[in-house]
Amino acid sequence: MRSGTGAHLTVARGPQDGRAHAGLGPCGDLSPVPFPLGPCWARPGRAVLPRAGLCRRPPHMEPRESWAALAAGGVAGVCVDLILFPLDTVKTRLQSPQGFWKAGGFRGIYAGVPSTAIGSFPNAAAFFITYENVKSVLPHGSASYLTPVTHMVAASFGEVVACLIRVPSEVVKQRAQVSPSASTFRILSHTLYHEGIQGLYRGYKSTVLREIPFSLVQFPLWEALKDLWSWKQGHVVDSWQSAVCGAFAGGFAAAVTTPLDVAKTRIMLAKAGSATASGNVLAALGGIWRTQGLSGLFAGVVPRMAAISLGGFIFLGTYEKTRELLL
Repeated sequence: MRSGTGAHLTVARGPQDGRAHAGLGPCGDLSPVPFPLGPCWARPGRAVLPRAGLCRRPPHMEPRESWAALAAGGVAGVCVDLILFPLDTVKTRLQSPQGFWKAGGFRGIYAGVPSTAIGSFPNAAAFFITYENVKSVLPHGSASYLTPVTHMVAASFGEVVACLIRVPSEVVKQRAQVSPSASTFRILSHTLYHEGIQGLYRGYKSTVLREIPFSLVQFPLWEALKDLWSWKQGHVVDSWQSAVCGAFAGGFAAAVTTPLDVAKTRIMLAKAGSATASGNVLAALGGIWRTQGLSGLFAGVVPRMAAISLGGFIFLGTYEKTRELLL
């Protein structure tokens, strides 16, 4: 359901099945239904309740919708991670404690890409299937303040689940990015031999603490921008418009969460047994502040914003388009 502002309720009968629907065109496109507490973007056969101001919707996602969310999320994740991998490598090396040039500079810009290629699909798929399912079971009221809360809660659950897949992939990828002469398989073997499985999950807490604030900013902002654009033009946004909204939302979220990203990178790259490797995010942030100041906390902010803005455009646009094609 999309929330906004409106004046009154209009409900029509469907020409074919007689069920209530709202201002639908000949192709059955989504259309806004104005009512006192905000317009509802309805589909054929979905009734609008005048008193409660709610859309009737199934309490849980249908299996087809779940599979569409999984597939669309996976495709979107692979596309964005592989296309923008060089920018991510530059960002990681800028944030590395050894410095950009010692970490490899512009050499081996695709170091670590096998780890990303393997982890992208299941990581993104896990996020979106969790995000969409949690959204579907949370209350869908007409009060406008509930909408961003729903998106925040759903995104947070999605990140916690996705990080179970993302963190091992990220650990191997980042270590390969700052050691371009070593192969991804060699780094994986070295990590497992010296640190065990827990070595692959070093930085899990810091990654979750980065991703949840990021999603708390990005997804409500993305949904709000789509709602505003939909309201302005009188119909739901197209895939490319959703992608533009995703670019703005992602760029802004990337900027404000950069210090947490720097702390996460330092924890993942720290030598085993060191104080930083313990995973204390506040201690890592404090250490960066004392040695490098504000510039250290925002190291790599430009390539991070560029990558995530472009990534938001590709990722969320691809997700919407793929899901639209599958449903």
